[in-house]
Amino acid sequence: MKTLVAEAEMKRVQKFAVDVTLDPETAHHELILSDDGKQVKHAQVEQPRRPDNPQRFSCPCVLGTQSFSSDKLYYEVQVKQKTDWDVGVARESANRKGDISLSPEDGYWTIWLRNGDEYQANDDPPVVLSLRSRPQKVGVFVDYEEGLVSFYDVEAAALIYSFTGCSFKEKLLPFFSPDVNDDGKNSSPLIISPVGVN
Repeated sequence: MKTLVAEAEMKRVQKFAVDVTLDPETAHHELILSDDGKQVKHAQVEQPRRPDNPQRFSCPCVLGTQSFSSDKLYYEVQVKQKTDWDVGVARESANRKGDISLSPEDGYWTIWLRNGDEYQANDDPPVVLSLRSRPQKVGVFVDYEEGLVSFYDVEAAALIYSFTGCSFKEKLLPFFSPDVNDDGKNSSPLIISPVGVN
């Protein structure tokens, strides 16, 4: 019964799927973006430095091009074969330079994986997540009016974590970090996947 409810919930949020692409103007200079703007990975070797601008991250992160300030949206990110990653949303004015704190107070609503098996919701305070299975694809759902950001294990049709009672007052942008390459251990890209395609 619980599985049927979870699958129904998954189908409900998937109806709000939006087409997300990565914004090269925000990408840290060590990140490699695919030509179609759907994949990002960290370079093992030094890359030509992109011109600095106020939008660009000073750590290996990138935002989506699409900003939104109303309604609901949903997108999916393939995270398989990675040992470290961060996924979520950020407010438009969130700090992108220096030591970035991924917390709602600082305009970031994210979850991450560290060391291959340590999952955390970067809430205030942070919440260690005990997941039954290792997500291969993470679904991100935002209800702007409700102040809700939810993360799903797409293949298990399971809710991973929800930030509730958020107060959004400006545009939000999809947020991604493939984290560092780690001598090839974490070389796989984050991939923005078409919703409903396994």
